[in-house]
Amino acid sequence: MAVTDFPYKAFGDPEANESSPRTSSVRDRLVPPMRGSVLWGWIGPLLVTVFGGILRFVNLGHPNAVVFDETYYAKDAYSLITWLVERVAVKDADKALIAGNTEIWEKCTEQTLDKCASYVVHPPLGKWMIGAGEWLFGMNPFGWRFAAAVVGTLSILILARLARRMTRSTLLGCFAGLLLALDGLHFVLSRTALLDIFLMFWVLAAFACLVVDRDQARRRLADWYENSPVSAHGPSLGVRWWRIAAGACLGASMAVKWSGLAFAVAFAIMSLLWDFGARRAAGVRHPYLGALSKDVSNGAIAFAVVPFVTYMATWTGWFATATGYGRHWDQATSSGPFYFVIDSARSWVQYQWQVFSFHSGLATSHPYMSDPWQWPLLLRPVAFYYEGKQGGCGAAKDCSEAVLGVGTPVIWFGALAALVALIAWYVSSRDWRAGAVLLAYAMGWLPWFYFAIAQNRTMFLFYAVPMVPFMVLAITLCAGLIIGPATQTATGALPMRRTLGAATVGAFALLALINFWWLHPILSAELIPYTEWKARMLFDKRWI
Repeated sequence: MAVTDFPYKAFGDPEANESSPRTSSVRDRLVPPMRGSVLWGWIGPLLVTVFGGILRFVNLGHPNAVVFDETYYAKDAYSLITWLVERVAVKDADKALIAGNTEIWEKCTEQTLDKCASYVVHPPLGKWMIGAGEWLFGMNPFGWRFAAAVVGTLSILILARLARRMTRSTLLGCFAGLLLALDGLHFVLSRTALLDIFLMFWVLAAFACLVVDRDQARRRLADWYENSPVSAHGPSLGVRWWRIAAGACLGASMAVKWSGLAFAVAFAIMSLLWDFGARRAAGVRHPYLGALSKDVSNGAIAFAVVPFVTYMATWTGWFATATGYGRHWDQATSSGPFYFVIDSARSWVQYQWQVFSFHSGLATSHPYMSDPWQWPLLLRPVAFYYEGKQGGCGAAKDCSEAVLGVGTPVIWFGALAALVALIAWYVSSRDWRAGAVLLAYAMGWLPWFYFAIAQNRTMFLFYAVPMVPFMVLAITLCAGLIIGPATQTATGALPMRRTLGAATVGAFALLALINFWWLHPILSAELIPYTEWKARMLFDKRWI
């Protein structure tokens, strides 16, 4: 893909100011053409995805240990695929698992089944996904990390294709995928059986579906403009399957962690605002009334009904058995003739309230806890795993194996600058891409300030992983600004500014690669001399 194929006009989408006089066709203004080869539009992102997948799958079962919160989710997942609900494990179950013994559950009789139910504080979908890997490969570190590696790898492909669609540039799409593949926090969570990588995946998938829906809806408006009489409100856009898919993804995100709710609300509003803008750009006389009358009903189904159905479907195991935690709460507090439906629903609602109360009151101190304002600065990473060893790493006497949950600093600090630039860009141009990326980033970050200030809640850096794809998108959009418009001089040569811009963006990608390579030993539990481990603790005590 040649540099000249970047379809930017000063990296300005022709619709950046949709109320301006029409200087191009309505179709080009509604859906700017995708330049370059369709084939390379898939081959490039797939090559970057393969690269990221190799990084994530190589030696996935190492360390051969239960890492950090895998102690909860790996066992809950195995319980779900065995009994459809989470059950209580015996003491020292982690040691038994590493020794190859999967008989780790408390012995229960028919009279004590309810006491064997485990009280869990997150919905079940993420654990079902972890359990799929355990079902395929067994109850071992590779098995319980397999699903995380799969969704981590797939998210690279989704982001590369998403960035390509947003920038109309295959090369910038590959640039975005490469940066995500090289982010340390994304890498670590793609190799660890925690829930946050699954939350990130479903949020990113929902955002990508909405961007596709945006293009598709505007293409239908362009067809209407060219082939139908002008009307006050514009046409009905029919069934919007990509928007419905986005709703299902948002329901799935909430079924992994409740923090997906913030994204669901924000994305629903964003999609409706896009509908307003599309009808206005198409010349509809009453675009707002048109969107309200023809788009909102579809949106209500996509952003309310579909997420609710998706969320409830993930609780099927709890409803289908009699051994889930709190399953018989209503039966114990009231008697009614419709136990299966009414009492089960009341017990479920009570369970959700208990979970909400738990999260609202979670303020236990932890050595690796951090506040949201610290996350973008990488001030307090999480030590997922550390083991000191004597020998085995060359001439050094003291050796270390470590998994540190931390982002790649070049990417994270570059993203800070890019996000500030996006704020200025959005204020000056109202470009939809800048606004969408800023909104998604804000939904992954700002809600946590409420919990930090109002509730002093225990939080960790890895809660920020849903922000990472949007940090990368911010860098990618700014890379397009740096490279500049795809124009040539009269002699066919590229302007010097564009050549320098491409060199700058390439240098940034190279720095990210070097930075990731330097950190890789402490992201993947490679056995290295203690002095080398210590050298990688960039903020010294804050990283230890």
